[in-house]
Amino acid sequence: MVFSGWSSEAVEFYEGLEADNSKSYWQVHRQVYENQVHAPMEELLAALAPDFGEGRIFRPYRDVRFSADKSPYKTAIGATLDGGGYVQFSADGLGAASGMYQLASDQLHRYRAAVAADDSGTALVRLTDAARSRDAEITAHDSVRTAPRGYPKDHPRIDLLRLKGLVAWKHWPPETAAQPSVPQLVTEFFRDCVPLQQWLDRYVGASRLPPDRRR
Repeated sequence: MVFSGWSSEAVEFYEGLEADNSKSYWQVHRQVYENQVHAPMEELLAALAPDFGEGRIFRPYRDVRFSADKSPYKTAIGATLDGGGYVQFSADGLGAASGMYQLASDQLHRYRAAVAADDSGTALVRLTDAARSRDAEITAHDSVRTAPRGYPKDHPRIDLLRLKGLVAWKHWPPETAAQPSVPQLVTEFFRDCVPLQQWLDRYVGASRLPPDRRR
């Protein structure tokens, strides 16, 4: 299975879905989704699997039970890799992320303590600066508006302390997503992110809370 790239039809599919997020649109264009959107994602995951593990593609349907937005379909296709990492394609192009997007409360406590400590915090600044120098964005699921409780507003690493997670995110435009070199680009990005992931594994680690207490 060789990655063939996402075509202009895939971009047009998501542009149309953004304009008409309805069951009727989905049914009419279902084969475009299967052939031009889903199939290239499967090809990309197969190319990445030897280095980063098997991939899992998310369902295209939104969970609208607790959302004011009742649009039934996601306007992007996303997938995770067993070895860590996330990839996504939409009308905007291709994105990849590495890190911990949303931290449970016990993880967040450990993360903030490590950011505040001089040795580990300074190391994280070097890693995030290196990621930004390679055109990656440092982001998270959410952040607090000011300083977290117990930390001064003028802390030298306040921007990192405010985050409720930490991922490096990189974006490529649709014309790049159409190229056969995508697996190499994503592989290079994930490898560049290994030191950042190692920092998170060392200082934050997995949550030890039961699933129903992690939010």
